[in-house]
Amino acid sequence: MKLIRKELQCVEMQMGPMIDMVFLLLVFFMVSAKPVKQESDLGIGLPGTVAQEEVLDIPDEQRISIFSDGKVELNEMEMGEAGGRDLPVLKKTLIRYKESCDANREEALVTLAVDDGAWHQRVVDVLNAVAQAGISGVSFAEDREEEF
Repeated sequence: MKLIRKELQCVEMQMGPMIDMVFLLLVFFMVSAKPVKQESDLGIGLPGTVAQEEVLDIPDEQRISIFSDGKVELNEMEMGEAGGRDLPVLKKTLIRYKESCDANREEALVTLAVDDGAWHQRVVDVLNAVAQAGISGVSFAEDREEEF
């Protein structure tokens, strides 16, 4: 019996479809990969900016009382004696109040309650302290005994 030998055919691998698949996989992985954050995209916490654990309750407005003897009170706390025209404690307190309102994105409001017999110069001194603190929301109470 005679064996018939088959001629071995040379199998060629087609490179075109393989190159197409490689490019498709490359495009797929490029699209689905997460981009690396650049250094400029990283969040930076500056000194002094700390998240508050407790909610800070700031009153809606500050009430400044001017008495007929020249005494000045801010929310029932004495801020100035009858003698001096400078009100450094009031200025400092109002500046801190303005900064905290700005940090909380709220408007700083001040209400003046003036006695009928109070000196006009004392009212001007208090208004100067309010202006130096940068507060523009100032109103006058109709009656000094008015409650909020």
